[in-house]
Amino acid sequence: MEGIAIIGMAGRFPGAGSVAAFWENLKGGVESITRFDDPELSLKNDGSQRMVNARGILEGAADFDAAFFGIHPREAELMDPQQRVFLECAWEALEHAGYDPARYPGVVGVWAGASLNSYLLYNLCADRDYIARLVGGYQQTGPADFLGNATDFLATRVSYKLNLRGPSMTVQTACSTSLVAVAQACQALLGCQCDLALAGGVSISFPQRRSYPYLEGGMASADGRTRTFDADASGVVFSDGAGCVALKRLADALAEGDQIFAVIRGSAVNNDGAGKASYSAPSPDGQAEVIQLAQALADVPPATVSYVEAHGTATPLGDPIELAGLTQAFRAGGATGHGFCAIGSLKTNVGHLETASGVAALIKTALALHHGQIPPSLHFHAPNPKLGLPGSPFYVNTRLLPWPDSADGTPRRAGVSSFGVGGTNAHAVLEAAPTPEEPAEPSPREGQLFVLSAKSEAALDAASANLARHFDEHPSLDAADAAFTLAMGRAAFSCRRAVAALSLEDAASALKTRDARRVSTQTAARHQPSVAFLFPGQGAQAVNMGTGLYRSEPVFRDSIDRCADLLWSLLDGVDLREVIYPKKGGEATAAAQLGRTRFTQPALFTFGYALARLWISRGVQPAVMLGHSVGEYVAACVAGVFTLEDGLRLVSRRAQLVQNQPGGVMLAVRRSETDLAPLLAAHGADLSLAAVNSPALCVVAGTESAVAAFATLLSDKKVAVRRLQTSHAFHSAMLDPVVEPFARFVRTVPLAPPAIPFVSNVTGRLITDDEATDTQYWARHLRLPVRFADGVGTLLQHAPGSILLELGPGQTLASMARQHPATRDERTVIFSTLQEGRDDAEAALGALGRLWCEGVDIDWPALHGPGRRRVTLPTYPFEKQRYWVEPVKPAPAAASAAASVAPAVLPPMPIASSAPPAPPPARPAGFVPAAADLTADPRAAAARNAWLVPPEAAAAYGDARFGPVLQ
Repeated sequence: MEGIAIIGMAGRFPGAGSVAAFWENLKGGVESITRFDDPELSLKNDGSQRMVNARGILEGAADFDAAFFGIHPREAELMDPQQRVFLECAWEALEHAGYDPARYPGVVGVWAGASLNSYLLYNLCADRDYIARLVGGYQQTGPADFLGNATDFLATRVSYKLNLRGPSMTVQTACSTSLVAVAQACQALLGCQCDLALAGGVSISFPQRRSYPYLEGGMASADGRTRTFDADASGVVFSDGAGCVALKRLADALAEGDQIFAVIRGSAVNNDGAGKASYSAPSPDGQAEVIQLAQALADVPPATVSYVEAHGTATPLGDPIELAGLTQAFRAGGATGHGFCAIGSLKTNVGHLETASGVAALIKTALALHHGQIPPSLHFHAPNPKLGLPGSPFYVNTRLLPWPDSADGTPRRAGVSSFGVGGTNAHAVLEAAPTPEEPAEPSPREGQLFVLSAKSEAALDAASANLARHFDEHPSLDAADAAFTLAMGRAAFSCRRAVAALSLEDAASALKTRDARRVSTQTAARHQPSVAFLFPGQGAQAVNMGTGLYRSEPVFRDSIDRCADLLWSLLDGVDLREVIYPKKGGEATAAAQLGRTRFTQPALFTFGYALARLWISRGVQPAVMLGHSVGEYVAACVAGVFTLEDGLRLVSRRAQLVQNQPGGVMLAVRRSETDLAPLLAAHGADLSLAAVNSPALCVVAGTESAVAAFATLLSDKKVAVRRLQTSHAFHSAMLDPVVEPFARFVRTVPLAPPAIPFVSNVTGRLITDDEATDTQYWARHLRLPVRFADGVGTLLQHAPGSILLELGPGQTLASMARQHPATRDERTVIFSTLQEGRDDAEAALGALGRLWCEGVDIDWPALHGPGRRRVTLPTYPFEKQRYWVEPVKPAPAAASAAASVAPAVLPPMPIASSAPPAPPPARPAGFVPAAADLTADPRAAAARNAWLVPPEAAAAYGDARFGPVLQ
């Protein structure tokens, strides 16, 4: 069969609240069984039976993050904790796999099962009035009670809460439930019923802290330890737990860069039928057949299987039967060797997790394959003599073993068995994940953007701390893969945080310190706010602007290169790249060139255009644009008024015409247009209003002498002024001679109506189609003042709540936009590159992080490019609260009456039969006992033919035809 990849895992186990902690316990040989004293017991011993005070406890079973899943507190209280825990595990398994269910393009299915709902029986139904309401409203009223407590709804609740649209089925086959669920999920994947599957199970019973009666020959351990395959084995300890795995077809997982922990090569399910001693007894033939079928479907020779995770219930009879079935299957498959395959059982560590035992065993085995180590099976000192272990292919592993691939290159392989009361058997054949054929592509980007989100500030802080700690503990993790996994594999909630960093260490440090210059945080992200692009004009240029972007961002670099190639002839053979990015030692010459208008304006157009293409490639589409002077040409080009080629022709011609004019001076004045108007009128044509950048900041331009005199006048009036570093008096009367020549040149360029709205510098309003396609408009634009302040007001009126993003080498426009009264919230103005002390590529990533924190959708696949892989990162830090209904205690009189009727702990109920005893079933056809045949036992004949329990154990049940539960 085609392989099925295990790409994500989640679980809650005794002594381990996560898969990672679970693995550490397994490696260390930790037994996670809780032992407690009588005063702590929920069920008291009346002295009539031997009680064992041991159980595997699931800590926090009553706790749940109801708000995360949108569940009302009262509904959460009435819901079976099994459903609550499994819901959290399902979410964690998807995150562990690196998938956000809301953005996964394929179909996701769910297969899962749970144990008997003892919370309903012990806690809720302790109230007789509740039972009356429940029964009285069955199928008609009280849906929260039924939907939250019937196991039928375990899988479908996951599908509903996570919006999963594939098959959703609750599976129930007793102890084999969760491995059967995995097998069914594999079949659905192979049949293309879904593209990703969640499978698993949960078993939590209440009260958790309780003793159990020991019955000689029964299934429960005599001393609270599970001694699978040991001579002193007396049974199993029952425990609580949950597990869930995320599965995909292997080919898809490899193609999509998933982390693969192990591969399920084959799985099979069958039933014993009637060929066994009783309904609850096991059958070696049934077990052997399901193992053989799984190996055949996997096309795996048994001799290549080097580990088997056994069902391993540690009963004196069940263990020999299981080993007999395994031996039969391996021998039938051609395995002739002895002692080549390790065998163990998770139950020795955590006890029997009942419906969750199969998936827990699968998770253990997948982790062992992934890490190349076989954990020890505990409490094994001498083999049960009935096992026939020396003549079998198996040995019980009792220490942490290295698990390399075989010398001939065969990958590590393992089998996992799970058998259920009632005879439904499941077996899976696993294999180590293949090494990817191609190494991960290196990221061209030196820095990475790491993003986090949560549903509350507290959870966001916890997620940040967890991620920082994970980066510290895993310094060899690929930073680009980690950033990709966070972006693509996590849901985007309203509380968000982003940090641009050059390394994992750098990111961890920033997350710990929460440096506001490095880390963007928003606790109430908006829903897809629009973005407005701002393009600066002359004066914003700088040598080496965008060096980091040119080095690490292919889209930016390709745009710069294309513009430079197109400009080469227009600039008389000067390569603009050598002006912007000079070789070492040539900075002074480049700065002088870049200060000349002929090169300044084409350079600013090129830089703005390259930034626009970069942001658009990341999914940031402008709703409206506003340029300052020559920046409006970039906006018009992006809007499609003219092509890139024609835009470069226009800008270079405009720059050349201006360059040929006499030099002039520009002066920034901290006064409004209204205040300046009478002062300018007194100076005549020598001074012009060149720009209105904010309500209280204007620019005047003119001759050297006129501007100097005006500056002195204003200084005497205590008006703040600042001379700008420009070569000419742009947008002044000094440019009147170039207006008509430029208009003639514009007539040679095709003009089209804008496809994206942008604001006119000339009018301060949205440009009309007629204006954009009017030759005279672009000629007047050269001469008339830049009405930037009016433009900001128009922009914010056209797109209320827009985020203003400056696409230039600084923050000139961002600073001016913040001064506008319509810009009430500083968080809406962002500059995209240079920040003091930071690489511009890192600063641009930081700006992208700010946009995302505000709620802007980002095209993450485009940002990260091909070749990225999903890696294991911390999952969501659920904010759990206790949701619990305490059982109603009976009144003293009622309790006394109840005590007189029955003891506190009832013995197992005898199975009565009015019919005469039936003859035992015939020995299963084709069955071959293990090497140490059971004939050594005095009860050999009965054991061979009927697989009966010892007479003393059967007598306790009142009928020798019914053996104890052995699964």
